[in-house]
Amino acid sequence: MLGGSVTIARVAGIPIRVHWTFALLLVWIVAMEARGNGSVASAALSTLFVLVVFLCVTLHELGHALAAKVYGVRTRSITLLPIGGVAALERIPEKPAQELVIAVAGPLVNVAIAGALIAGLLIRGGLDGVMTLHVPGADVGTFLASVAAVNIWLVLFNMIPAFPMDGGRVLRALLATVVDYAHATRVAALIGQGVAFLMALGGIFSNPILLLIALFVWIAATAESQATQARFAFRGLRVSAAMVREFRVLARDHTLRDAADLLLAGSQQDFPVTDDGSLEGELVGVLTRDALIAALAARGPDTPVASAMRPCPFVAREDEPLQGVLDRMRASGCPLVPVAREEALVGLVTPDNLSELLLLSGTNWKRPRPQAP
Repeated sequence: MLGGSVTIARVAGIPIRVHWTFALLLVWIVAMEARGNGSVASAALSTLFVLVVFLCVTLHELGHALAAKVYGVRTRSITLLPIGGVAALERIPEKPAQELVIAVAGPLVNVAIAGALIAGLLIRGGLDGVMTLHVPGADVGTFLASVAAVNIWLVLFNMIPAFPMDGGRVLRALLATVVDYAHATRVAALIGQGVAFLMALGGIFSNPILLLIALFVWIAATAESQATQARFAFRGLRVSAAMVREFRVLARDHTLRDAADLLLAGSQQDFPVTDDGSLEGELVGVLTRDALIAALAARGPDTPVASAMRPCPFVAREDEPLQGVLDRMRASGCPLVPVAREEALVGLVTPDNLSELLLLSGTNWKRPRPQAP
């Protein structure tokens, strides 16, 4: 989940969240109106227009979420940011037809909104301003025409064939009908990076905002390629192939000083906490490095570990498929997954170890055979 967001509604069981930076956008709108000697009414109208636009963005993301639900893919949340919306799907289907449907569902919502508004404007008697992006005046027709224009441009922008836009996923889905999914992702990511480069050139010579969009597209295309590479590298592996086998455990009544000593003594950053500090003890939580540092600064070194640890959302088994554990790990936001055999801890799944496994998979190193369940 994106940090610093507030849930404002739930639709079909999906939390709709607004990131705190969204408030900065509204403040900026009011400030621009004040700077331009605008009236309170014009500032209110501009704010209303932005809110309506983001309602359309929310409906766009709900289009993705509801289409994904048809294929059994849950959406953890929809978060609104000043630059748009993010639907956090638990996974992206690897079947091209399913990804294609999910990808186009969002833009089709905007097509429907724009079509309905244009039909209403035609009945009303005119289409002035439908392709003009500007903050509308008080006239209802101009306001609706501007909303229609935004939806049309949302469709055009989102269908650019570059991750993270919907067009990038459409491109991958189409490519995946003729090549394997991993290769389709690499090609789509390279095209996305090319689009980002062209956007950056446009930003240098025209609008600097394009530079920010280009950076966002480049990072997203790279991240999508890396995530797919990891998913294929881990395919067929069990948890036992990726877990850390040498690790330390804290007891709930250990102090933060004890935890800090362990942090400095080795490379382990996050620690499982059991009731008695043994591998056979009852798991009561995990203490992350960030939580340790924050608690040391706020409460001091003699504070019990129990007051700074967080609950452990789940415990993995050695014979579980690794990819399923990674999906649950991402969904829970927990950086550490303890692995148990019967009643004792035997390993940890950590991001660092997963990164090392991914690096090794790109070499001549022979990866471990999948363990039989």
